[in-house]
Amino acid sequence: MTVNHYENFPVASILMPKRLRRPVAAIYHFARAADDIADEGDLSDEQRLQQLAAFRDELGRIGKNETPLTPLFQNLASTIRQHDLPLPPHYDLLDAFSQDVVTKRYDNYTELLYYCRRSANPVGCLLLHLYQEATPVNLAYSDAICTSLQLINFWQDVAKDYAIQRIYLPLDEMKQYGVSEAQIAQGICDKNFQQLMKFQVDRTRALMLQGAPLGSVLPGRIGLEMRMIIAGGLRILDKIEAADYDVFRRRPVLRPFDWVIMLIKSAPYSY
Repeated sequence: MTVNHYENFPVASILMPKRLRRPVAAIYHFARAADDIADEGDLSDEQRLQQLAAFRDELGRIGKNETPLTPLFQNLASTIRQHDLPLPPHYDLLDAFSQDVVTKRYDNYTELLYYCRRSANPVGCLLLHLYQEATPVNLAYSDAICTSLQLINFWQDVAKDYAIQRIYLPLDEMKQYGVSEAQIAQGICDKNFQQLMKFQVDRTRALMLQGAPLGSVLPGRIGLEMRMIIAGGLRILDKIEAADYDVFRRRPVLRPFDWVIMLIKSAPYSY
């Protein structure tokens, strides 16, 4: 379920039907390249935004049925046209990555959800279009799953994100629980931080379970793939709890035995 920086993207796993692996990879490479522009290297913020603007120009060429200038977008254009994928989710991803360049804090949960709507939910939307299962109900389930996966990534990476000057914990909730930015900088997991993280974990688990029916709605191997993704996210939340919410010293990751647990929990109606 996780791949380096763009961690919440299921990339051509052995469960995914072979016919879908190439289009999924094309979408992933687009998202990963844009994510790296926002996060990696020593570029200035202005240079990052300029490169993301160039990506928007390439999407514009696809929208006008022109040939993109780069192999990355030529491959993406072929996937979009072959599978009749919508362009707006691609633009939403670029907007989210641009936001990462300029926005380092979120005042409240509503602001964070709005970010997730563009940084995570487009992935599920595009996959459902690939599966030809993009009904309104399925898209709502997918949004809940994708947002929760994004939030899970934030909660396991509090220290990693702070290292690049980002805090995704809502500032008003940090204040409510008595957690300061200086405390995060020092990696102090006291009772206040534990209570704050418990609140985040509980809310995120509830959101994931709202979307969990999608794993039973989707057929065959893609349904099993989705159930594994859901189980993986829930497993990470369990690990955060088991570590007493000390994500500074015990960043949760999925290990081989976890995949056995996830497979068991991926049976239909097991959540």
